[in-house]
Amino acid sequence: MPQLHLYVSEEVAAEVGRRAEAAGISVSRYLAKLVQERAPTGWPDGWFDRVPGGWQGAPLERAPQGEFEPRETLP
Repeated sequence: MPQLHLYVSEEVAAEVGRRAEAAGISVSRYLAKLVQERAPTGWPDGWFDRVPGGWQGAPLERAPQGEFEPRETLP
């Protein structure tokens, strides 16, 4: 897992330490949780509704795909 390093003032470090302790977790875990909450992956809600030139019609629905055809197994 990648590691990130940063520099903060003594006051900020002390506050982070207090908050981590109050949450009952390590400073590293506390900071990782903050980053995950503030920098989520994936598309933001409603992103495709706001994209210029995006779909303007009724929501698209995929039709049923049926069943897979039986195939011979390889030896």
